[in-house]
Amino acid sequence: MRNLTLLTDLYQLTMGYGFYKNGKHEETVTFDLFFRRRELISYSIAAGLEQAMDYLLNWHFDDEDIAYLRSLNLFDEEFLAYIKNMRFTGDVYAVREGEIVFPSEPILTVKAPLIQAQFAETALLNIINHQTLIATKSSKISRATGGNGIVMEFGLRRAQGPDAGIYGARAAIIGGCSSTSNVLAGQMFDVPVAGTMAHSFVMDYPTEYDAFRAYAKAYPDSCMLLVDTYDTLRSGIPNAIKVFKELKEAGHTPKGIRLDSGDLAYLSKKARKMLDDAGFPEAKICVSGDLDERLINSLLQQGAKIDTWGIGTKLITSEDLPSLGGVYKLSSIIGENGETTPKIKLSDNTVKITNPGFKSLYRLYDKTNGMAIADLITLHDETVDENQPLTLFHPVETWKEHEVENFHVVPLQHTIVKDGKLVYKFPTLKEIQAFSKEEISKFWEEYLRLDMPQLYKVDLSQKLHALKIGMIDSIRKNAKKGNKDG
Repeated sequence: MRNLTLLTDLYQLTMGYGFYKNGKHEETVTFDLFFRRRELISYSIAAGLEQAMDYLLNWHFDDEDIAYLRSLNLFDEEFLAYIKNMRFTGDVYAVREGEIVFPSEPILTVKAPLIQAQFAETALLNIINHQTLIATKSSKISRATGGNGIVMEFGLRRAQGPDAGIYGARAAIIGGCSSTSNVLAGQMFDVPVAGTMAHSFVMDYPTEYDAFRAYAKAYPDSCMLLVDTYDTLRSGIPNAIKVFKELKEAGHTPKGIRLDSGDLAYLSKKARKMLDDAGFPEAKICVSGDLDERLINSLLQQGAKIDTWGIGTKLITSEDLPSLGGVYKLSSIIGENGETTPKIKLSDNTVKITNPGFKSLYRLYDKTNGMAIADLITLHDETVDENQPLTLFHPVETWKEHEVENFHVVPLQHTIVKDGKLVYKFPTLKEIQAFSKEEISKFWEEYLRLDMPQLYKVDLSQKLHALKIGMIDSIRKNAKKGNKDG
């Protein structure tokens, strides 16, 4: 097993050294991992928690790591001896994988000694940013099929390296794909693998018909033939039908055909008619070839006759949005007496101002229909009373208010790690996918649509909002005072 402990940025170690030399390394802090609002992100599907915790709970600096760090001439021997024995001893609170999350919400909160919480930043972001991004893209693609089509993840050959292919496939399953072409991912995560044939198989035989017969001989009961190598309508489909008839006479049921190029709307409709007329209405039509949620929408609007979708490049790379943009920010310092000192990052860009303090995250559901109303970020010691009306307000445009009643409150963050020990049982990938599908069904389509979605309400509690505004005002007043004194 690879030791990924040094999967970090250098400045995590140099800051850790600075904390250590100044006696701050063991003060307890909290960090929040969240993503910011961007034009192409209306919602996301949280993913990557299991791999993130595997990293966090198994880091260890081996002799080679220490020797390498020593060679950098940046750290003294006392510090190297300290980190040689450093293990994660803190707490982690996080939303479940497959959960629907929105900008500014703490997907994950780390409460730990400062040097540990800071060192964890890079790897946590690397793992969760990537899988959340791909799970979200998969969700959009899967939803675009209308929930009726089967989506197969075909992206390994176009992924940015083996890890992106393996864990991208995992995330794609969470987001809604039914299977992956990635055999290693299938083995690792116990999910279905799927695939058909490549053009090379057809080209290797003297004729297309010979190739189809050879493939049918190998897979008589799961024969899916790629029909666009030479001429889809004049050659590919007629030859496929010829082989299908031979299979049928031998007592087998052919699976279908795959289209990988051309006008997929037109070709799928023609193919459906040809297959039906030949007596194969049960034969499936699979399509592939640089598809994404928008092209899928367009094809279905044109009446395309498609049963299954093979999605590769634009899914595994999230081509239109190649980065989630998740960040990891210090939110509080917790003293030995348990007193919390909130911390905030300011910016001229409003979206980059962080929410201070040790926080919790809740979701409000309408008791009458079970649909999500809004999410509420509170301070950790707050509770939400379901029996009292609750006034929600826009965190920036505070005059926008909405009072809700008859609601049910569900905490979204769960305790995953306590005192450095895993206290959460990770579900299987199939269970995560089922959970995600159930959760997304609780959101109105207005919040999920591709174009101009309605913004889902993510509000701050009165107490948290007052804290945030008070800290902003105090910092700005002190800055003005400092300028005058200077």
